Amino acid sequence: MSEDEYARRGIDLDKPNAARVYDYILGGQLNYAVDRMFAEQVLAAQPNARERARLNRQWLRRAIRFGMDQGIRQFLDIGSGMPTVGHVHEVAQAVDPKARVVYVDNEPVAVAHSEIVLEDNENAAMVHADAEFPDDVLEHDITEMMLDLDQPVMVVMALFVHFIPDERDPARLIATYRDALAPGSYLALSSATYEQQSDGTARAVAMYQKSANPVTPRSADELRALVDGFEIVDPGIVFIPEWRPDDPAEMPPNPAECGGLALVARKD
Repeated sequence: MSEDEYARRGIDLDKPNAARVYDYILGGQLNYAVDRMFAEQVLAAQPNARERARLNRQWLRRAIRFGMDQGIRQFLDIGSGMPTVGHVHEVAQAVDPKARVVYVDNEPVAVAHSEIVLEDNENAAMVHADAEFPDDVLEHDITEMMLDLDQPVMVVMALFVHFIPDERDPARLIATYRDALAPGSYLALSSATYEQQSDGTARAVAMYQKSANPVTPRSADELRALVDGFEIVDPGIVFIPEWRPDDPAEMPPNPAECGGLALVARKD
């Protein structure tokens, strides 16, 4: 692809992109040299970054299965990133092939590859939009075609909200999505945190401040404030591997080393 084509598609190769860096850390191929170089620097500061990414993907799958158990058959994945094994539609449609999933991202590579992956899936689709503008997401033709907002939906924000600093008012953003949802809907959210973290986390966060996607880690209390208007379900806001593990015997010795907190909350 030429430099002109990169520019036409809105792909900035001057700075690493969080979605592509995450893809590389997970072992994917949808990334560029600038992303790989940055990811290796993150891995040097935080050697367990790959394990952290894996634990978050496992939590996401557990959260989707929980939603299915509650009768949810519609999912809106905000900041979905690159298509990987165990994506939301794979988990949901393994239970019910008619489950509908809408992915949302503004990273052109993530969008392009997601469209390819979903090409033959009539119950899953990709929306190219900036999730910080909820109307652009909720009123998008694809969203309106795929999801019935008069019925319960699970909104997924996996490692998304920590890319929104306080000055951009993440609480208002989440409230806007909340207000568009029917009662009985859910929010599944995970976020980086400083709670019980080592110096490696601080170094990695400092690196991200120089990327296209600076990170704002948050405490459990800060996340609780962001989801006001939702009722947080058990076990509450916990370190990612502690959220309803499939096998408690496989819990990491120190769950805090995952570097993130997770929650699922219900709109009554």
